Amino acid sequence: MNSSNQEPTIQASVKEAYEEKSALRIIAGNSKSFYGRQIQQQSLDVSIHHGIVNYHPSELVVTARSGTSLTELQTLLAEQGQMLAFEPPHFSETATLGGTIACGFSGPRRPFTGSARDFMLGCKILTGRGEILSFGGEVMKNVAGYDVSRLMVGALGTLGILLEISLKVLPLPECETTIFFQLEEQQAIETMADFQLQGRLISGLCFDEGILYVRLSGSEKAVISEINNLGGEKLKNSKAFWQNLREQQLEFFQTQKKLWRISVPPAAPIVNVDGEWFYDWGGALRWLKTNCDDAEVFDMAQQTNGHAVLFRNSGIAEDIFQPLSAGVRLIHQNLKRAFDPANILNPNKMYSDW
Repeated sequence: MNSSNQEPTIQASVKEAYEEKSALRIIAGNSKSFYGRQIQQQSLDVSIHHGIVNYHPSELVVTARSGTSLTELQTLLAEQGQMLAFEPPHFSETATLGGTIACGFSGPRRPFTGSARDFMLGCKILTGRGEILSFGGEVMKNVAGYDVSRLMVGALGTLGILLEISLKVLPLPECETTIFFQLEEQQAIETMADFQLQGRLISGLCFDEGILYVRLSGSEKAVISEINNLGGEKLKNSKAFWQNLREQQLEFFQTQKKLWRISVPPAAPIVNVDGEWFYDWGGALRWLKTNCDDAEVFDMAQQTNGHAVLFRNSGIAEDIFQPLSAGVRLIHQNLKRAFDPANILNPNKMYSDW
């Protein structure tokens, strides 16, 4: 795997932008440019900063530069029988590790093994002042106050430019099989809740168009035993199905309607809204394609103690993320000022006022 340390070059660009109060749009593989509010600042390409810094297979830890190709990293891990257990989506062959962490995306395995944030051990970042700061390390720690490395997960580059990222990795499962059941919508929600309470060997649990899909992972003997306990029918091409779900290549996602990503409590009731639903994460992640007004979707999510994001949009929407309460908004704004006082890093990428 090739390697290029362009830390000084990127730092110089940020320092110049800070002095000139000139905003920057942080890009790398550009595979997730659709996500968040669309901004038109001068681009700073950090894909030039790539390569593995440290990899300790026996310690289940990898550290890589932010511009490292996600495919190359996962290939390296697979050669050692390991994986990024939060199963991140790529959305393009150009996907990078930095973009993955900045967006905070996790795939179907997330509720059963953990999110991208859960596997974040540490990072090196470049602040809006052009300062290089390091947080965390290569071991799990209990700390008081903000865990700054995890703050960067899902911040969309608004708090700092990721330079290096340290992650915990896990062994690949020995065996994976998917079974499916034909169920009504309410029955599927109840069944998904029951399965999760029973401590099954589940690594994927979703429902679409009357079919509940259950991915089982573990030793071959344990998976076979679980199939015998649960019943259901075996799904052919199990690996392709979950990859297509992760990459939004299933038929459900082929739409011209707005696509919403809504996080709710897993057992939240069915919501009567004009649109079509796809249930992932055992019911905790619900995809909605609809032409409803944005305000209606945000209100619906709030009523179910959830959080809505307009995941794919035309670029003209004013609000992409669920509106924040006054107190939470103040915390976000204070963090932004602390890390990026001149507001030059992806300004307005998440919200219109910071």
